[in-house]
Amino acid sequence: MKQLTLDLHLDRPPTLDNFIPGGNAELLASLALLADAPARLPGAHLYLWGASGNGRSHLLQATVARARARCRPAHFFAAAAADCLPEDDGSLLAVDDADALPPDAQIALFNAFNRARAKGQTLLLAGAAPPLELVLREDLRTRIGQCLIFELRPLDDASRAAILHTLAARRGLRLGDEVVGFLLAQGRRDLPGMVAAFDALDAASLEHKRPINLPLLRQLMREGLQI
Repeated sequence: MKQLTLDLHLDRPPTLDNFIPGGNAELLASLALLADAPARLPGAHLYLWGASGNGRSHLLQATVARARARCRPAHFFAAAAADCLPEDDGSLLAVDDADALPPDAQIALFNAFNRARAKGQTLLLAGAAPPLELVLREDLRTRIGQCLIFELRPLDDASRAAILHTLAARRGLRLGDEVVGFLLAQGRRDLPGMVAAFDALDAASLEHKRPINLPLLRQLMREGLQI
């Protein structure tokens, strides 16, 4: 089984190292470059988009944390709080859920684009749709469309299976391939949902004092376990 570098405790601070890459290795490398070498990237803004639950917020917060660790000013904003963006020189401004920006925040982000080069700032944005599908004011949508754009690709089944096996191994459990296959076929496919389902299954296994196998899983589902 391919070894993964990951941290599956969802309450741990997000970093680029504990994000499971899947098909996103180029995106992770670009985010690291934004955080590590801002002086060589004037105006190299980045927009990433993808479905909810695939890690957009994780990546923005992780990039901000990496920039701060390297003594670069960096700020993270949810869409609703992006109506007043700082103007400090050389800073990294990360704005999440750009597709949901209210009108005042759209104006603030457009102004940030306009002053970014003079201020040496870098914009890092995330949203649920590609730029052409964003329902925003046209001048802002055009600016976002000029960013370096990445689609955040979901995990494939091989990566999901490896995560489940790793979770089990860390707890001293054996998770059979038949259980993993059932969880992948019947359960939630986003990472937080998948980890939550495993946690519930582990807790139920302890309560029933039985190993995790298909008969137990089916019994627990009949009793209302959500996977």
